[in-house]
Amino acid sequence: MSAASIVVPPDSPESRKYNRIRRWLGIAEFVLGLVLLLALLFAGWSGSLRDIAYSRGFQSYAFAVFLYVLMLAAISKIIGLPLEWYSFHLEHRYQLSNQKAGAWAWDEIKEFLVTVLLGSILVELLYLIIRHFPQYWWALAWIGFLCVVVVLAQLAPVVLFPIFYKFEPLQDENLKLRLVRLGERAGTRVRGVYKWHLSEKTKKANAALTGLGNTRRVILADTLLDNYSADEIEAVLAHELGHHVHNHILKGIAIQAGVTFVGFWAANWTLHYAIDRWHMFETLSDFANLPLVVLIFAVLSFLLMPAMNAFSRFNERQADRYAFENIANVGAFISSMNKLAEQNLAERKPSKWVEWLFHSHPSIARRVAAAEGWARVHGG
Repeated sequence: MSAASIVVPPDSPESRKYNRIRRWLGIAEFVLGLVLLLALLFAGWSGSLRDIAYSRGFQSYAFAVFLYVLMLAAISKIIGLPLEWYSFHLEHRYQLSNQKAGAWAWDEIKEFLVTVLLGSILVELLYLIIRHFPQYWWALAWIGFLCVVVVLAQLAPVVLFPIFYKFEPLQDENLKLRLVRLGERAGTRVRGVYKWHLSEKTKKANAALTGLGNTRRVILADTLLDNYSADEIEAVLAHELGHHVHNHILKGIAIQAGVTFVGFWAANWTLHYAIDRWHMFETLSDFANLPLVVLIFAVLSFLLMPAMNAFSRFNERQADRYAFENIANVGAFISSMNKLAEQNLAERKPSKWVEWLFHSHPSIARRVAAAEGWARVHGG
């Protein structure tokens, strides 16, 4: 079948309803988080939590910071749990989930523990910097944030991902060799190709090129391996390798560096204003001001979301173009996109404003149209 003869099926009412609910869930989670942060600040709850942390932490600053983060994470988890439970049931309602309630609950516990561990380390470091370098804390914290991003990107495939998913080396040697050679053509050395046991949780399919340096690896969901041809899997991975070829990871880190630089500068200015004008806190090192720091970054992320998504969609189009140029049949890319849309119950053609505001990827319809256009010109 030629690429030009493949059409994009219309979105089903079920797909539109599912994605509409998912969007409203995301909005509800954001609003709930915003309300919690405002309540912590302006109802005095954050100060009360700080006092409890000090009294239970034997007046030790470092231990009190840990207890404060623990209590804050617990409150946030409890408040957000109803929405997460609804999301769990939503996936089952639309027959997208394989996960049992017990396994879901265990994942929630693991997520909470990881959040407390990483959150405690980051917050402890933040306030250590604030206490010792109050004048330039925001610049030093920004540098530290960039280092953490790089370290986590390298460690995530071997430390974080296995906490929630099972991985094993891909047994299909022919497919493995084919994908490794595809990586070599893209100028990256893939350290391994792994089967990702995604079907234990969901019926959706996915694939990714993860890690940095020695931890760089290809992960392929078993839901992808079981339902897609070798050509289609190669097309999906070629797209992922396109991100490497165009240095999208480094560009993304650079963009994030600029955004977080503004965020930390704004946090410093706002904290000083809150201390000097509003008298909300006595010092910069009063960790009861943490919700204000988080609030600043949350608002900044919301305001920049359309621009960040537009940048991401541009990168995705570049990665698609790389895939068109490096696979034998563009029709395999098109069929894989249509399969992914059907299997993941994705909207193929969302409204323009929905795509502009919420989507980090171009719509399936736009990606298929781009592939068909490329095929007509180059004989795909």
